[in-house]
This record gives sequence, C-alpha cells and structure tokens, in this order.
Amino acid sequence: MILITLEHIPAHVSFSLISVVTAVYWVTLVYQIEELSSSGGKGMIVTFVCITGSLVTRSLYSGHLPLSNLYESFMFLSWSSSLIHIVIDIWSRDTRWLGAITATSAMLTQGFATLGLPEKMQQSAMLVPALQSHWLMMHVSMILLSYATLLCGSLSSIAYLIITSQINRKIVLITNNCFLRSFLTNKNGYSRDQEENDLENAFNFPLTNSRQYQMTSQLDHWSYRTIGIGFSLLTIGILSGAVWANEAWGSYWSWDPKETWALITWTIYAIYLHTRINRGWQGEKPAIVASLGFFIVWICYLGVDLLGIGLHSYGWLV
Repeated sequence: MILITLEHIPAHVSFSLISVVTAVYWVTLVYQIEELSSSGGKGMIVTFVCITGSLVTRSLYSGHLPLSNLYESFMFLSWSSSLIHIVIDIWSRDTRWLGAITATSAMLTQGFATLGLPEKMQQSAMLVPALQSHWLMMHVSMILLSYATLLCGSLSSIAYLIITSQINRKIVLITNNCFLRSFLTNKNGYSRDQEENDLENAFNFPLTNSRQYQMTSQLDHWSYRTIGIGFSLLTIGILSGAVWANEAWGSYWSWDPKETWALITWTIYAIYLHTRINRGWQGEKPAIVASLGFFIVWICYLGVDLLGIGLHSYGWLV
C-alpha cells in the first residue's frame, strides 16, 4: 500500500508539472521569451525524474517491468517523450519548437493514462505466462521507444507542413499584390526596376525576413534524424518480437492485427527514409509521408487495443 501511494505521488506531480511546462513552451514559441524556454527545459528534466520514479516504484511492488497493460505503456510513452526532449535539448540550442511538440505529447499521453482510463485498468496485475519472459524488456521497450520517436518526428513534419503552407500563402499574396500594383500603376510611372525589386523581395521573404523559415529548417532536420532513430528501434522491436513469438507460440509471424499494422508502419517509414536518402527528397513530399505515418502509428498502437482484437491487444473496449 505504501509503494502504491509512493507511485501515485510522482505520477500526479509529473502530470501537473508537464501541464505547466507545455503552457510555458507554447508561450515561448509565440513571444520568444528565452528565460521561459530555459525554465521549460528544467521542468522537463524534473518531469522525467518524476515519471521515472513512478515507473520504478510500480515495478518494485508489481515484481515485473511496468509494460504489461495500457496504462503502463502510456506512462512509458510519456517517459519516452520526456527523454527524447532531454536528448535533443543537449544537441540543439533552440528547442522552443521541440518543447511545444514533446511536452504536449508527454502531457496528452500521461493525461489519457491517468484521467482517460478506468481505475481498474490502471492497477497492476500478474503477468500471463506468455509475458513472463526476458524478451518483455527488449521487445516492448523498443517498440514503445520507437513509437515515441516516430511520433515526435511525424509531428515535426506536420508542423513543417503547416508553417510552410503559411509562408507559401504569404508569398502568393505578396506576389499578387505586386502584379496588381504593377497593372494599376504602370501608366503612372511604375518602372520595370521597381516591379522586379518587389518580386525579388516577395520570393526572398521567407529566406531573409522570416524566423519561420529557420524553424522549418530545424523541423525538417530533426524530423529526419528522429524518424531515422525511431525506424531503427522499430526494426529491433519487430525482430525481437518475432523471436519471442516463436518461443511463446511456435511461429515467428502469425499475421496478428498488431503485427500486420507494425509491418505497415515499418513500410511507411521505410518509404520516407528511402525518399530522403536515395532520391534526395526534402521538404514537403517526405513530410507528407511522415505525416501519414503519424496516423498509422496510432492505429497500430491504440487502434487495435480499442477494438480488443488479436493476441497483442489490451482489450480496452471489448
């Protein structure tokens, strides 16, 4: 009972803290307040420590790794998002956009685990015989880490598409205004040189005068890096799961719904990496593929569980 109470304390503290940190990062993203950005990074570290304490305490009184039900997997996903933020924060100086993504992800996943799931599903239970294996740590942890990393990369691509669409819209408006002014004032002394200067300024707008362009470059860069890491983790998770399935069920692959969607997820991100590496695509085209992967990951992770089908399902609705 004492350990259960000790588990709930850091879990609630971390959720309250990550909610504040999320608000801080969104305010920082809009108003560019460096002091808030620094405090947000420290808040993410404290959040990571609190979630770690909650998961460790749960593993102590349950006697197994906290990866056996939907609540524990969502808490681990929130922990992974915090870890990703800390790692990238070490490599990058400007993490305002990163915090808006990772902090929001950690808050929503932990909020769903603590507030959205029934209390019965939040309780720890004995592992079924098939899960009592050393492969539990390798397979499930790699899969959940890959989900968190792929979701972070996909969200970066979605943010990239949103920002670039706004930039392109501004370019179109400025260009149309230039042509309209040229048409209306051409007879009143509007020179060809002035027209060319306006057009040049219009197309150089995102390159020289907008911080949005710098943000899109960072988003595209880190999206590629995080998806590359997540794809590697997903590959390890699928391979370890195949070995574990052979030990538990006598077959490496049984086309279980979760396995099928994991293969679809792997294929989508393989296409993304192929277009980036071999074809040299950058910008909107691979970002669209990564954005599609965001929804595929959620179908693979949560969609199967909502339906309660297959050997991998936690059976939330059914």
